[in-house]
Amino acid sequence: MKTRLLLVLSCVVLAVFLPSFPSVSAEDSRPNIIFILTDDQAPWALGLSGHPHAKTPHMDKLFKQGAYLTNSFTVTPVCSPSRASLVTSRFGSELGITDWIHPRSEASLGLAPKTTTWMKLIQNSGYRTALIGKWHLGTEDRFHPSVFGYDHFTGFRSGGSTPIDPVLEVKGKNQKVEGLTPDILTQAAISWIHDVTVANAPKPFLLSLHFRAPHTRWLPVADEDLAPFKDIDPKIPNPDYPKLDVKRVKRMTREYLASVASVDRNLGRLMKELDELQLTGNTIVIFTSDHGYNMGHNGIWHKGNGHWVLTEPPPATENIPRNQRPNMYDHSIRVPTAVRWPRRVAAGTVIDEVVSNLDWFPTLLEMAGVDWSEQKQVRGRSMVNLLHGSRDKWSDHLFCQYSTHHQSRTHMRMYRTPEWKLIRDFRNEGRDELYDLKADPAEQKNLIASRNKKAKWAREALGAAMLIRMREIDDPALKPAHEAASATPAGKKS
Repeated sequence: MKTRLLLVLSCVVLAVFLPSFPSVSAEDSRPNIIFILTDDQAPWALGLSGHPHAKTPHMDKLFKQGAYLTNSFTVTPVCSPSRASLVTSRFGSELGITDWIHPRSEASLGLAPKTTTWMKLIQNSGYRTALIGKWHLGTEDRFHPSVFGYDHFTGFRSGGSTPIDPVLEVKGKNQKVEGLTPDILTQAAISWIHDVTVANAPKPFLLSLHFRAPHTRWLPVADEDLAPFKDIDPKIPNPDYPKLDVKRVKRMTREYLASVASVDRNLGRLMKELDELQLTGNTIVIFTSDHGYNMGHNGIWHKGNGHWVLTEPPPATENIPRNQRPNMYDHSIRVPTAVRWPRRVAAGTVIDEVVSNLDWFPTLLEMAGVDWSEQKQVRGRSMVNLLHGSRDKWSDHLFCQYSTHHQSRTHMRMYRTPEWKLIRDFRNEGRDELYDLKADPAEQKNLIASRNKKAKWAREALGAAMLIRMREIDDPALKPAHEAASATPAGKKS
């Protein structure tokens, strides 16, 4: 639990990283907010994190210009429930969204239209608002982003798209747009910012820019994004993992990092535009992802609904197919996160406290000066004081949940402290896990059956804390097996 300000940064360094800021008039004193959300981006896929091959100069620069949150997590490591928790500060099980929403078999599933979101409250307070990119919280019109607080939407409502020539909703109509998807979305964001700041009277804006990258399929990308990775022999985390398909992992690593680089280049375009429009000084920029990613770690690739990347995967079980490895590994739940807030958060701030995507709801409302005290079901905490250096009464305990019902069927629940992590699968006996995160940060040795006194204490203490949290939210995984199974949202109508 250590928030440390790297005050050793000199004025010369600040001059390199921060452009000069124009004065802000009283009429537009509330900050603009740009919330950038990537798709499937792991924290290890940053040059700043020490990855030997990642090429992310613009991300690295942004992370150094404000606060770098090193222990930022999602409470569900897959797209739809993570995004639902992000905009509502509630768990997926409370919203009826516990796994990614399938656009065909779950066409009637989405975020309930009367659900309160931070975007809606910010819109009601006078902000102009827009979502550019991925939604994935329902495809029917009653789940449209405009219902939840966005004046403008350009993007796609489902979870899937392509890295090139995507079909996007533009001005209310779906149409194929030619070009690379990250470039198209960034240009749409830049155009919208121009429309609301240059052509209109001063008024604060909120822009959510949800990239589709680096979600698979990763290629094609621009030649300049692929070039640094095309011919490298990438270092991978555990090449000696038994039966690991090393050749495949290396190929996927090259393609994945190229996709990350495509986001980085476009982030640079957007930040340059803010500078040229003299908006940087009064614009909060937040960068994060919907969940993390594995690339050969622990023998898998993908996220919480992971896939084995072995030449001989373990056999299937009743609820888990042969190639699947549903998980709550840190690589699946940890996300890269930065907050640049000029004049309010010092450049070079590093925050090590544990935060989650539940915390964005109160944080963004406080940033925008919107009262949220009457919102009774907010599960997160405002990070504003944390960003300003206060550590008072901040808990580093984290509860997460993931009930899979597509490739596999599980009811995974996780309770984590900086020292220990307990994972229980309430639907599948024998899948519980316990990790000593200090001694085993890679989560390679499952201690669930250990008789060691410390492991036994952790198993009991974290198990008790997990049950308390589950009861607080009336978690369906606590119900009898047949009820919990029927509570999964496959076929559920919201």
